[in-house]
Amino acid sequence: MALNNNHHLSLSIFLLSSFLATLITSCQGDHRLWKDRYPFIRRASLFSSSKSSPSYGGEKEYDYIVVGGGTAGCPLAATLSQNYSVLLLERGGVPFANLNVSLLSNFHITLADTSPTSASQFFVSTDGVFNARARVLGGGTSINAGFYTRASTRYVKQAGWDAKLVNESYPWVEKQIVHEPVFEPWQRAVQDGLVEIGIAPNNGFTYDHLYGTKIGGTIFDKYGRRHTAAELLASGNADNLDVLIHARVQKIIFDTTGLNPRAVGVRFKDENGAEHVAYISKSKRSEIIVTCGAIGSPQLLLLSGIGPKADLEKLNISVVHENKFVGKHMSDNPLNSIFVPLNRSVKQSLIQTVGITKKGVYVEASSGFSQSPNSIHCHHGVASAEIGQLSTIPPKRRTQEAIEAFKRNKKDLPHEAFHGGFILEKIAYPKSKGQLVLNNTNADDNPIVTFNYFSHPRDLRQCVRGIRIVKKLVRSKPFLNFTKCDKQTVDKLLNMSVTANINMIPRHANDAKSLKQFCKDTVISIWHYHGGCHVGRVVNTNYEVIGVHRLRVIDGSTFHESPGTNPQATVMMLGRYMGVKILRNRLGRSVGL
Repeated sequence: MALNNNHHLSLSIFLLSSFLATLITSCQGDHRLWKDRYPFIRRASLFSSSKSSPSYGGEKEYDYIVVGGGTAGCPLAATLSQNYSVLLLERGGVPFANLNVSLLSNFHITLADTSPTSASQFFVSTDGVFNARARVLGGGTSINAGFYTRASTRYVKQAGWDAKLVNESYPWVEKQIVHEPVFEPWQRAVQDGLVEIGIAPNNGFTYDHLYGTKIGGTIFDKYGRRHTAAELLASGNADNLDVLIHARVQKIIFDTTGLNPRAVGVRFKDENGAEHVAYISKSKRSEIIVTCGAIGSPQLLLLSGIGPKADLEKLNISVVHENKFVGKHMSDNPLNSIFVPLNRSVKQSLIQTVGITKKGVYVEASSGFSQSPNSIHCHHGVASAEIGQLSTIPPKRRTQEAIEAFKRNKKDLPHEAFHGGFILEKIAYPKSKGQLVLNNTNADDNPIVTFNYFSHPRDLRQCVRGIRIVKKLVRSKPFLNFTKCDKQTVDKLLNMSVTANINMIPRHANDAKSLKQFCKDTVISIWHYHGGCHVGRVVNTNYEVIGVHRLRVIDGSTFHESPGTNPQATVMMLGRYMGVKILRNRLGRSVGL
């Protein structure tokens, strides 16, 4: 889609302002060069043959190879390195020098970047919903909205975790990268409105998962700079830790001469396409641990020959171990949102406040995409409120027709309508299940993913309840300081949201009148997908792959439910938790962790 000179000028101003913001924030505090703080991070092409196994002609083996330098992989590798040699392989680059990752103000740009070097890898589920997976050290913590909140005590108990160790592992993360948010007036209106409509009590600022309304933590500091799971690597033992970036693991290597297959190494490509092999030692305690996330982990198991036999044979993949559950029963928490026009400019804020209801839904909010009155009938690329949710969609999909249709739908709205934000409603525990299957044998390509949103009737009922809560919220007294939303206005907002929330699902004429249809037609993702390597089906309670020696999976692919309102806190906790458990099992509880 061609942009005229005004569009180029506006986009240039937008990017310039982001750059100036970078200059301001980068001067705050002590920001050492990342190479000085993380000397163990290097490009995969620098991995020499001397890092291979003696059994295969090299000189070095590792006690642990962690595949995936993401939300779980970074704390896990840092913890294991305290006592053992660890190789951490990450397919993406580093977040530290990437301004689109580092700055809150650039949050949406990374999601809109579909280039091969982007920190996020775009994909579309077969449901027609746009989605993203991380491709950068730090994983999802490098591209998400930053909200930090723990899992409930019920969740911890149900997972069978050691509550004492859980309560030691969360603070280990929090002390290093989590902050109390700078609470904006818009978020305060959301907080007060939620309490007024009955989502009580007001629990204030807390990391805990409590019914009512709360302010959670954030991985953005007061200067708007992101702190990712990659920073947890600084707490590792640099002498024991090797981190390779741009290391794209192709498959796990197995010794199949015994009764059960045994993982022995991994094959990966570097940034130049050259292949390398890394091996773990022959010690019975040495392991390969997969932490590639809910998309990457089942995909890697399948590529390595672990999964449903029929699916593997279709792609001529040799079956190492048959497990019909790999890639199955996947879930994504469906999200629906309503755009709320405000009568004043508001600062950009991502998720800070959440309403935790007893009706199986969570309510959150974001804000800060505002424009001047003169811009109300034109669009400005990624900085445009006319595009709304299109800011997260690849440029080629931002059609002129879509933008013009949105403009037609808002012509009768006041100029103030485009100072605003979004109210988000998310299903807490979806019953609808989907699956992941390989698209081909190329590890760099996305697999084929289906989530079957709202295929279970309970999910649809809960979504309707959630939208009704949002409608009450925008008419609550605290919101009247920002906007005047009567019933007619709220209905108009639903109509606008139908157009603004972009996916590939066909629209229906009664979207705004039928809340069920609104839910189905405007569903989007908040990237909380999980499953595919479930505990009890693919891994045991120690996260060891069932039927395979020296191989574990530790990440969100093992979850039956997404923990808390937002999962990143618990995924980081789990990396630390399992690292400590593994060390204690080898060294005893006297280990100083």
